[in-house]
Amino acid sequence: MCTNFIPASRPDFRSALNLPEPTFDYPRETYVSYRAPIVIVAPDTEAMELREAQFGLVPFWSKDTKISRHTYNARSETVAVKPSYRDPWKKRRYALVPMQGFFEPDYATGKAIRWRIERQDQGVFTVAAIWDYWRTPDGVGLTSFSMLTINADGHPVMGRFHAPGDEKRSLVIVPQALRTEWLHATPQEAGELLLPLPADEFTARPDPRPASASRKRGTSRTEVATGDK
Repeated sequence: MCTNFIPASRPDFRSALNLPEPTFDYPRETYVSYRAPIVIVAPDTEAMELREAQFGLVPFWSKDTKISRHTYNARSETVAVKPSYRDPWKKRRYALVPMQGFFEPDYATGKAIRWRIERQDQGVFTVAAIWDYWRTPDGVGLTSFSMLTINADGHPVMGRFHAPGDEKRSLVIVPQALRTEWLHATPQEAGELLLPLPADEFTARPDPRPASASRKRGTSRTEVATGDK
């Protein structure tokens, strides 16, 4: 599933989300184990707040952060029972990931070509996620997140991605009108908000990774194969 995306830019948080700009630095493109801004409900105040978080969820019980290589996407069908996800799901640790686009592999040519999925107006949108908080043995804390996915077989936009024979999956877009509802949802209510990506609002186009970046990152096929556990 989704292993990298373009987070919202700093000005977008104020103009598109009515939130203050992030006070921390983050890269233009986010990959698994990178940090990015997410929106959560503050446990102490119940107010919306920005949080710097690692892409790839690290459960509170994990011995180290290596598990995040396999926990960057959570299947909606099993998120309530999988050991890595059931605690934040039950505790209503729901998050929004503001972004301008995300990437998936298209195999129409026989090779994996990176495509970019974005709004038709190229505006900011938010993706449903869960988050958890982990501490090292010496007390250093880490917030991390996993983006939720649903089946996308036959979807007019998302149904073309991933290798032939693989199940098609899609991130879950939370529209502006439902953002507050998602962040404050009960587990049952959250499950009802995991809806297909609105095909009439989104588009996709080839956007190959630059050769220098490909060499630095290595192939993404392994990442795609091991995620969404």
